Amino acid sequence: MRLVFAGTPEPAVPSLRRLIESERHEVVGVVTRPDAVAGRGRKVTRSPIGRLADEHGIPVFTPRKPSEPEFVEQLTALDPDCCPVVAYGALLPEQVLSLPRHGWINLHFSLLPAWRGAAPVQAALLAGDEYTGASTFRIEKGLDTGPVFGTMTEKIATGDTAGILLERLAEAGAALLESTLDGVEDGTVQAVPQSPDGVSYAPKIDPEAGRIRWDEPALAIGRRIRAVTPAPGAWTELDGKRLKLAPVELVEESLPTGTLELRKTGVYVGTATTAVRLTEIQPPGKRMMPALDWARGARLEPGTVFA
Repeated sequence: MRLVFAGTPEPAVPSLRRLIESERHEVVGVVTRPDAVAGRGRKVTRSPIGRLADEHGIPVFTPRKPSEPEFVEQLTALDPDCCPVVAYGALLPEQVLSLPRHGWINLHFSLLPAWRGAAPVQAALLAGDEYTGASTFRIEKGLDTGPVFGTMTEKIATGDTAGILLERLAEAGAALLESTLDGVEDGTVQAVPQSPDGVSYAPKIDPEAGRIRWDEPALAIGRRIRAVTPAPGAWTELDGKRLKLAPVELVEESLPTGTLELRKTGVYVGTATTAVRLTEIQPPGKRMMPALDWARGARLEPGTVFA
């Protein structure tokens, strides 16, 4: 099939790479979000999907809105049979959805109808789900409500962060997307309406979601840190300064809520239940470092409390 791929961030790269290498399909165009300013140098940067397309000489389109008349004309001229989508990052208008013969097929990183929305991996970790996965579905007007072609499941490991889990799902999901497109072309797969039961939503995660509240249970704190790692990142405050936190380890003893205790074996913090042991901390303007090194350098007073 003639494909126009839509995607933007790194998790979409395995899918585009797999489709470029496919002997059955031809990627005739790529749609991605406009180049953006990023990094400390504030340089204008191409999206990961845009860079991969450039490497393979595939035309790249970066409309600010997919409803722009110029983009609609460009997409019409490409005459795609299908438009696979992975984390594109913009809503598609009906006039665009109706252009490909087989529609737009989205790879979503959850077991729909669970965790519809922008941050399904983070939501699964926050909720303490034992399993998650990926789904391919036909995009329609609603938010991730379209009929499902196929799914794959993935067990969530104890130490998984959002970054680690998403990396696994991106690779396994790429195979699911390719097999879905194969089946659509052959007429061997049919989209099945989503169940009205078990619907949940995963809104976009903002930096405030990474703030650790030490009056929460240790288990919830551990989940939150893993859910926001690596982005937007977990953080707490000490003396008005923001400190970023790496995933923590749960321990069996108790300390007063938010209180730090420095020992030879590590740095411990009290929560609403049992304490946690900090692994790494990133002070303002510095790199991540072992929590014990940070605590010794900070010369913490006994009874120091995180805000």
